[in-house]
Amino acid sequence: MARIGQDIQEAARWLEAEDVVGIPTETVYGLAGNALSEKALLRIFEVKQRPFFDPLILHVATVEAIGQWVSDFPPQAQHLARMFMPGPLTLVLRKKAIIPDLVSAGMDTVAIRVPRHPLTQALLASLPFPLAAPSANPFGYISPTTAAHVDKQLGALIPYILDGGPCQVGLESTILDFSGEVPVVLRKGGLAVEQLAALLDNLSVVETSSSNPRAPGMLESHYAPATPLTLDERLPAKLHIAPEKTGGLCFDHYFEHLPESNQYMLSAKGDLEEAARNLFKALRQLETGGYDMIVAEKVPDTGLGKAINDRLMRAAKALN
Repeated sequence: MARIGQDIQEAARWLEAEDVVGIPTETVYGLAGNALSEKALLRIFEVKQRPFFDPLILHVATVEAIGQWVSDFPPQAQHLARMFMPGPLTLVLRKKAIIPDLVSAGMDTVAIRVPRHPLTQALLASLPFPLAAPSANPFGYISPTTAAHVDKQLGALIPYILDGGPCQVGLESTILDFSGEVPVVLRKGGLAVEQLAALLDNLSVVETSSSNPRAPGMLESHYAPATPLTLDERLPAKLHIAPEKTGGLCFDHYFEHLPESNQYMLSAKGDLEEAARNLFKALRQLETGGYDMIVAEKVPDTGLGKAINDRLMRAAKALN
């Protein structure tokens, strides 16, 4: 099993040796490797069992460092970077040739961000290369928000996990594509789309998924627990599943048709930030409850609620 600790130097030694480690961010835990090393990149794909057509996110220490790896950094993108980075925003920009095609899935763009977690900030500052870091979980599965989640899923395959405590946001970063004429939100995440729309005259949002994604997290079926999940439009009675064998994922009130002991409430006070932090933890708890089905309800479709609903819809697609 992986060693777990807060030793930045040990994490750096493994990364310099072209191995991979688990790292904390404010969004979810990442599986990090040297973004300039083909050996390390191949190890990321191997450990995650991730298809090569799904691009990776580049992590750098500062906003100023972004320019080192991209060929075009538009003024609007720079403005947003200064406002929201470090933080849960990823920008898709035209890449420099030094970035391997394994990072970008052969495209001429790269997804890049500055994570906010102090341990990973210090780690990045100590390294002479950027890190490629998708979420530290098997491909398509629930994203990890604690070091223990990473250890349970990947601990036997990686040497070290940098433990930064529970993730403060709990949803992956929002991905904003600046490679075209109009900025496009490719993935809803930890930064609300409304905050971006307030600062951009033209903003498009991708609502459909792709089998050939331009950015991470765009596949139709993703973030799925091992137990089948359905949204509350299809209740257990219609699926011929007994209430006692059904887990419930609710927002701020329990489902009346299920025992309360079978349910996980995301936020009793109806707080979308709290719900986002609890989402992946809730899915993990419910999938280990011995249920035949998890029934989830959508949250209010505003702010971070848009990203929560996006994850729930993708998790439910695995049932179809």
